[in-house]
Amino acid sequence: MRLRRPLAVVAAALVIWAAAAAAAPPSFAWKVSGKGGVVYLVGSVHLLTADFYPLPPALEQAYANADRLIEEVDIGQMLAPASQLALLTRGILPPQQSLADVVSPTTLELVRERAAAVGLPFTPLARMKPWFLSLTLTALEWQKAGFDESLGLDMHFYQQAIADGKAVQGLETIEYQVSRFDEMSPEQQEAMLASSLEELDTQLQSITTLTEAWRRGDAGEMERLVLADIQANPGLYERLLVERNRNWLPTIEALFSQTGASLVVVGAAHLIGPDGLLKELEARGYRVEQL
Repeated sequence: MRLRRPLAVVAAALVIWAAAAAAAPPSFAWKVSGKGGVVYLVGSVHLLTADFYPLPPALEQAYANADRLIEEVDIGQMLAPASQLALLTRGILPPQQSLADVVSPTTLELVRERAAAVGLPFTPLARMKPWFLSLTLTALEWQKAGFDESLGLDMHFYQQAIADGKAVQGLETIEYQVSRFDEMSPEQQEAMLASSLEELDTQLQSITTLTEAWRRGDAGEMERLVLADIQANPGLYERLLVERNRNWLPTIEALFSQTGASLVVVGAAHLIGPDGLLKELEARGYRVEQL
């Protein structure tokens, strides 16, 4: 008889724990295990707002379990003035060229209309290469919606890792990352710019839908939202996602042989879809579990 009450307390605690676990939504993070070690893969949104913090416990626990942080690039190097200057230099057209020389009149007129609509001077925009202008206009829309790069997941974990003395490394150099855009053909660059211009008017709704899907850990919805457009352009899809995933895989696989666990934080689009890192690692025999 004396055992009944303690057993009842334990049973009640287990029921409460199970209910809490069932109620907790998944996060946009996966534990990958096998061949000796553990790697946590987290899909990042590069700009977030303060109300996404504190992060879901699963994300913070993955960081706490990890001995090292691996991101797309080393953010410390990316923030260096020399790197910022190099990016700006690569994104600007040669002195003898302007945007009118490298895009169609239709796309040029769309840029003029967008500049007028948001109160931006056209002249400095016309000095930008199409890929750089595309990224700039998209980033401005995110910033108008209140999203900040300093609050992005990459920056959050980088700052934590530096404060905690954890090792930090990049999967690729900044120069290579920029080259994926800068070495695109003129046709690919214009297609990227035109697509961005078409989406700007609905960008706020898209941002809200995308970030809420990320918050819920809804990989299927993220795949629909993020990959549909870029997959429609096979050249861009191969260059910006598939090729880079392929390059990263040997580095990620090498992490399984290292002592301790690793946290890999890359853009959410790199994890999902038929060519995403999750599918590639599963195909190589690793066990993949969403957190």
